[in-house]
Amino acid sequence: MTERVRSLIFRLEREQSLPEREYAELIRGRDEEAAALLARLASEKRRAVFGNAVYTRGLIEISSICKNNCLYCGIRRDNILAERYRLTPEEILACADEGYALGFRTFVLQGGEDPFYTDEVLCGIVRQLKERHPDCAVTLSVGERSRESYQALREAGADRYLLRHETADPDHYAKLHPREMSFDNRMRCLRDLKELGYQTGCGFMVGSPFQTPENLAGDLKFIETFRPAMCGIGPFVPHRNTPFRDHAPGTAELTLFLLSVIRLMLPEVLLPATTALGTVLPRGREAGILAGANVVMPNLSPVRVRKKYELYDNKICTGEESAQCRDCLRQRMRSVGCFLAVDRGDAPGYTSAKKPE
Repeated sequence: MTERVRSLIFRLEREQSLPEREYAELIRGRDEEAAALLARLASEKRRAVFGNAVYTRGLIEISSICKNNCLYCGIRRDNILAERYRLTPEEILACADEGYALGFRTFVLQGGEDPFYTDEVLCGIVRQLKERHPDCAVTLSVGERSRESYQALREAGADRYLLRHETADPDHYAKLHPREMSFDNRMRCLRDLKELGYQTGCGFMVGSPFQTPENLAGDLKFIETFRPAMCGIGPFVPHRNTPFRDHAPGTAELTLFLLSVIRLMLPEVLLPATTALGTVLPRGREAGILAGANVVMPNLSPVRVRKKYELYDNKICTGEESAQCRDCLRQRMRSVGCFLAVDRGDAPGYTSAKKPE
């Protein structure tokens, strides 16, 4: 590690900000020593804010049907080989009931942009879920919608919304998405969500096709200025039935490095160790926690559909990554000095007791 890289790391820790060009310089100049220093500082920052708590979210993948045709995604509209399914409102609520019994107090409803889930349908699901489990948080991750739709869902009881920005560079965005999708609309959605009072999450793929250190630096600067409550990043993993099937995957090494950068930038952010990270690296979730992450999202979806929600190849969907193996996950977190918190795990500024199991 050069003295220049070391000085950038300590300035980031101190000021929680770097100019965009220096983020790019930090990324280009990284090595194992720099990554280890960043991870140590990020872990210290995580513990200072959250203690040793790791928050769990019960993930319910509600539909593999999507009207969009994003070039990187396995459930894109034009993938005629994708196995499609759609959970009924009753099935979604049953998953949440099971998750509640297992100890989950946050549920993430994630899916493709499926036209079946109109405002009426989705608001009904959110209302019923909140009526059954009023002490729980509901997170939605169902893509781009109108401001009016977001407002209706917020009024129905939705607490959080995850919408990855994917890239803060309009030209790069155009290389990853079909012409009918708009960078400006994606940014409009994120602004609307924040203005409507959601705990809003953004994020990006690490190592996506055509991505440069300058693109990543732009992403970091966007996150720094947007100040999301949550930030989801994970390595790009290609899917065999997409135009990007032959592109190299993103690396766990760079993903972990950027997790640490984001933790130093935003000490209070909710930062998941993602399934994609666990897919490309054995014990990837543990490595993510050690790099500064503090959220894991085990799968509560019905076992029969888990393999069908295939955004990328080789996605982990059974075994210790599943919600039912909560004891396994608890032990895995203990192995890195953390515990699974039994609460909603809100962003700081919201009520959140940190009680160990």
